[in-house]
Amino acid sequence: MDMDEELKNLKEKLEATEKEREEYLNGWKRAKADFINYQREETTRMMSAISLVNGGLSLEIIRVLDGWDMARKESPKESEGFLLIRKQLEDVLKKIKVEKIKISPGDKFDSKIHESIGEIESDQPPGTVAEVMLSGYFLGEHALRPVQVKLSKSK
Repeated sequence: MDMDEELKNLKEKLEATEKEREEYLNGWKRAKADFINYQREETTRMMSAISLVNGGLSLEIIRVLDGWDMARKESPKESEGFLLIRKQLEDVLKKIKVEKIKISPGDKFDSKIHESIGEIESDQPPGTVAEVMLSGYFLGEHALRPVQVKLSKSK
């Protein structure tokens, strides 16, 4: 074999090796990108699951607080211990980013956060909130449970 032929063979092997290296490198880059996407999707999935669990647990705690409020209407006297327990339940809700929706009579009705359960005559402008029947709560930015209200109607 002469020198030119040997040099030609080495160049062909080098080109084939470089092509193979490029294929492996591109495959590695795709695998890395797929893994990064997988991690991102898994984080999103996990956060959704946590939010779902928090929402369910929050609704259970809210139902306990609703029962508490109904019982308080029957017997308004509460001991310090009961008030402390209620505060602790409210603190648990705050930790998982559940907040009471602030609303008062005269506020404009918003179907995203209010649920109308009737109308009553009141001094408020027609179509606005006349009375709050059941508190509503946000979980983050979304209404976990809408506020149940009665709307004002003309006298």
